[in-house]
Amino acid sequence: MGETEQRPTAGSRLGAQENAGISTLEHGQKPPMTPPGKLVSIKIQMLDDTQETFDIPQRAPGKVLHDAVCNHLNLVEGDYFGLEFPDNKKMMVWLDLLKPVMKQIRRPKHVVVKFVVKFFPPDHAQLQEELTRYLFALQVKQDLAQGRLTCNDTSTALLISHIVQSEIGDFDETIDREHLAKNKYIPHQEALEDKIMEFHRNHMGQTPAESDFQLLEIARRLEMYGIRLHPAKDREGTKINLAVANTGILVFQGHTKINAFNWAKVRKLSFKRKRFLIKLRPDVNSSFQDTLEFLMASRDFCKSFWKICVEHHAFFRLFEEPKPKPKPVLFSRGSSFRFSGRTQKQVLDYVKEGGHKKVQFERKHSKIHSIRSLTAQPSEQHTEVPKEVTLFSAHLLFNWELRNPGLQSSRQAKELKASTEDTGQHKSPSLKKSPKEGRKVDGAVVSTVEEEEEPSKDRMQQNRPQSQQPSTGSLTGSPHLSELSINSQGGPSVANMTLSPNLSPDAKQSSPLVSPLLNDPSCIRTDDEEEVKRKRFPTEKAYFIAKEAATTERTYLKDLEVITSWFQNAVSKEDCMPETLKNLIFSNFKPLHKFHTGFLKEIEQRLALWEGRSNAHIKGDYQRIGDVMLKNIQNMKQLTIHLRKHNEILMELENGIKNSRKLENFCRDFELQKVCYLPLNTFLLRPLHRLMHYKQIMERLCKHYPPSHTDFRDSRAALAEISEMVAQLHGNMIKMENFQKLHELKKDLMGMDNLVIPGREFIRLGSLSKLSGKGLQQRMFFLFNDILLYTSRGLTASNQFKVHGHLPLYGMTIEESEEEWGVPHCLTLRGQHQSIVVAASTRAEMDKWTEDIQMAIDLAEKSSGPAPELLASSPPDNKSPDETTVDQESEDDLSASRTSLERQSPHRGNTTVHVCWHRNTSVSMIDFSIAVENQLSGNLLRKFKNSNGWQKLWVVFTNFCMFFYKSHQDNHPLASLPLLGYSLTIPSESENIHKDYVFKLHFKSHVYYFRAESEYTFERWMEVIRSATSSASRTRALSHKEPHAY
Repeated sequence: MGETEQRPTAGSRLGAQENAGISTLEHGQKPPMTPPGKLVSIKIQMLDDTQETFDIPQRAPGKVLHDAVCNHLNLVEGDYFGLEFPDNKKMMVWLDLLKPVMKQIRRPKHVVVKFVVKFFPPDHAQLQEELTRYLFALQVKQDLAQGRLTCNDTSTALLISHIVQSEIGDFDETIDREHLAKNKYIPHQEALEDKIMEFHRNHMGQTPAESDFQLLEIARRLEMYGIRLHPAKDREGTKINLAVANTGILVFQGHTKINAFNWAKVRKLSFKRKRFLIKLRPDVNSSFQDTLEFLMASRDFCKSFWKICVEHHAFFRLFEEPKPKPKPVLFSRGSSFRFSGRTQKQVLDYVKEGGHKKVQFERKHSKIHSIRSLTAQPSEQHTEVPKEVTLFSAHLLFNWELRNPGLQSSRQAKELKASTEDTGQHKSPSLKKSPKEGRKVDGAVVSTVEEEEEPSKDRMQQNRPQSQQPSTGSLTGSPHLSELSINSQGGPSVANMTLSPNLSPDAKQSSPLVSPLLNDPSCIRTDDEEEVKRKRFPTEKAYFIAKEAATTERTYLKDLEVITSWFQNAVSKEDCMPETLKNLIFSNFKPLHKFHTGFLKEIEQRLALWEGRSNAHIKGDYQRIGDVMLKNIQNMKQLTIHLRKHNEILMELENGIKNSRKLENFCRDFELQKVCYLPLNTFLLRPLHRLMHYKQIMERLCKHYPPSHTDFRDSRAALAEISEMVAQLHGNMIKMENFQKLHELKKDLMGMDNLVIPGREFIRLGSLSKLSGKGLQQRMFFLFNDILLYTSRGLTASNQFKVHGHLPLYGMTIEESEEEWGVPHCLTLRGQHQSIVVAASTRAEMDKWTEDIQMAIDLAEKSSGPAPELLASSPPDNKSPDETTVDQESEDDLSASRTSLERQSPHRGNTTVHVCWHRNTSVSMIDFSIAVENQLSGNLLRKFKNSNGWQKLWVVFTNFCMFFYKSHQDNHPLASLPLLGYSLTIPSESENIHKDYVFKLHFKSHVYYFRAESEYTFERWMEVIRSATSSASRTRALSHKEPHAY
């Protein structure tokens, strides 16, 4: 016998090194014995349209052929793929891996077997290998060309633009036209070529791997993604199509999905001749009968579809391959078919264990010669920083310039460029979580507090593992705006405490702050002690302005330490961040921390002299602060080079998180630590915010001093210096705040992954009631400059808000419709394709929404038209124009696309979005901008409604929230109180609060009294808290008489 001719393998064609390939078997299992005998040649058509021939023994089972194809491709995740061929009746069927190939393919010489994707996972981020995603992208390309993946023209053009980017690289009009002329991706492509090139222009710098990821991100949201229709009829004889997906069995009429049966609802699947039967689990709320029956064309069609359903259920729902049934003794009844191969969980576990060698490959159609293998891929949509100040930003800038008429030059800001880099393996960091959990009392997150004080900073640095345990509480998400989100460390838990009401509808107990730590008599100052203290210190307004500079500087220094100490130490223990990103962050924050440490020391020394607490005190010489501020502000100008880097730091960190699951998990876990009391990226903006505070302090000082005062000249010079710095950096700060806000909102939303796109700007979020077939239902609305989203609070562990629909603002009209619908504070929003009716809780809320929506509509009309990216990001349940279907949600719907294999997001039940939801209010970007200005720190005395004594607490007000500390040396807050929805008043005579400088906060039955030390500090606390408790209207905020920073 002559030697068998050596054919080029698929691996050699793709440029991969020859090896024995990767087996799809579990560790310790042996591959099936290759039966001896004559070899037979099988032609396989690959996804890149090339054909390969494989020689296998005549009696070999289908698994041998499947493994041979995967080995030649060096494909690790081959279990997602299958082999498809036409049987003797020309019906496309899947190759059974357990049966001999020759018993299935009778005439192999005349049959071409296709290697295609068989199982489409709910999230393409579960595909760990770049080669796997590349093959999935080829499948999408093939489905588009064959008309199997149907979608609107905009989505089609967007999909093709990513394919073109992966094949020819960055946009070039001439090359694009030539390429599109030679390559037909869909029938009648000519009509979409301009739109394809328009989208392709936006993908500059995107690598082929990133293009594959973007392609799959868009495709997975389409209704027909991964769907193969099987013709059938229902009991009434109506023609329908059945399909199976990772979530369950779907029913289509034409290409429109009309029903879905989740795997959790299905008790049994069977077939009897031509009848396909679905037996459902009993459900009192369901209108379906116990067993559903569908009629198919023939028994073979019916059995083929039943097999596919069995395989999909096993692959996505089981943890391991089902065991074979024992052979019957006498006779068998029913089919012996079972799923063969690894389940999705087994595939994920195998790849995560790293039991395979990374191999390089070359893309057949791509002209870009960048050969690499990604070790990790982002789990979210590729995002970009907005590259220009759009109309809304320009509006804010113009308003800010009204306040600074000589500083219009700040409108020119540098363009921000987003870069993408691959980092780390897909692996969670090893940050430990606290085993102790809190509970909810009256809507607040209750946490335990230790008896002893926090250990010193040096001691904390030595005991890092313990100090890094983040608080979990009953809400395990990051403690942004938490009610009581801090679980103390280092000591036993002895009591529970609560501050704020109504963050949970199911909470009943109403308990004010009852912590022994905060109510300890040693913490309570008597009135006599306070009077003695008050008489001993200066009383002039300039002193209290200087003291505000010192107290807010203390908080600012603590915020810098979150980055320079806590975050840096945590990063050093985990190999999750690229060195370039580490250097970028810490090399720019360390000089700031060092400078402001000295700055704070000088301010405190001056205050000590002013108060007469130093032997060097000479009355008059030291009762000023302007000279200290002028000296340090002039020195601060040398740090401008570091301040200019903060936009790049924020952008690169978000890109790093997007590109590395390990870094994403690490940052998420760090935000769970008590010391990180705000979102991590908020701390990155703190240095820019602090410049605004210096400017405000110097403005108040100059307004207070007469021109003849000895400190006036220095104060005025310091104001001029800091105003110049603010003018230079303010434009970048506006863009960065919008960028940061979009990324924060993205964490709270489910079903809108591409929220952060160039040009999009946040305007307002809040709770409104939406009128539907079920009546008024509470919904959370998010208004941007191009779109209005409406969502409901999810029933998932992540506590996110599920997007139900969106209305593009282009072409929208808004009108009051109280009389038409008989609902108070009612509005009708009429879009080009859909109209909705919403109602606000109060007239004031309705006016705010009306004003902002009308402004956003005007901006959308002035722009070039609707943003094309939006149309490709439609939420899955917004496919039908029928409103009633949009609002029909259930727990099954929310969990349909989720399996036990997917990574759950942290619990985010205590963010600003959730506070607005529970307090039935709203907040705008202008409110956030005003909140940046209105930050304050200092000591306050606090009293409850029915308590006697006053407690002294260190209070930090920021992000619409009061954070409470035992003293300013503490590293993390003991508790927090979100103020959105609260009322701010002065106590009446009947409340018997016979003290000066007292203000009252109350929400429903919850009342708190706070007492300031002077008239100036009382007015300042009233001013900043009012900014959070009463949301500013746009007209007032943008007026010349009462401007804000933006």
